[in-house]
Amino acid sequence: MVEFELPEELSDDFLALIPEQREVVDRLMTQGKIRSYALSLDRSVLWVVMEAVSEFEVMEIIASLPLCDFMHPYVSELMYHNSTEVYHQFSLN
Repeated sequence: MVEFELPEELSDDFLALIPEQREVVDRLMTQGKIRSYALSLDRSVLWVVMEAVSEFEVMEIIASLPLCDFMHPYVSELMYHNSTEVYHQFSLN
């Protein structure tokens, strides 16, 4: 799990990157690399649960996020992550 500390003041540069951030996050969720993505109500902390084989892979995923230069990540390895969310894989047949 990665806990990102966000800047107190959201600059215009930060705000301009949000649509691109959402696109990248959506793609990573579709790929199964991001399992969950949550923002605190006061917009000061972002929590992301990632599926990765190593901390190096987590750091690569973080580096791919458009807002990574504005956020301070804290990585914690999880033993497991339970969720009530059910993700369905749709067949193209």
